[in-house]
Amino acid sequence: MAGYWLLKTEPHDYSFADLLRDRETPWDGVRNAGAQKNMRAMAVGDACLIYHTGDERAAVGQAVVTRAAYPDPTDASGRWCLVDVRAGAAFARPVPLVSLRGDARFTASTLLRQGRLSVVPLSEPEWTALLALGA
Repeated sequence: MAGYWLLKTEPHDYSFADLLRDRETPWDGVRNAGAQKNMRAMAVGDACLIYHTGDERAAVGQAVVTRAAYPDPTDASGRWCLVDVRAGAAFARPVPLVSLRGDARFTASTLLRQGRLSVVPLSEPEWTALLALGA
């Protein structure tokens, strides 16, 4: 069974457009323990949504995990990991956070309950709903 994840990024640091350009990238820079735990749970083939933080606060496109968690080569302590992701399709329209807050399907979502978490697990119904909203 595939996992579903939402990966947050500051678009001025690394945007979905950057991922589309690069096609594939290591998803690095995650330093929160909870987000790291989620990254360690990711598997090759898991589906991801890319979410722009900052002023945008919206899900903007899809990606897929191409390499499961491995040690971050920039971390001398050995505590942090990263995964590799490949770009998928951009959403036809971004899905803003404000619309999710008003949607009953997301009431129990980690996305809303732990808003500062940068790697968020999604349930299959949440994934399906986000895809529909972005279509």
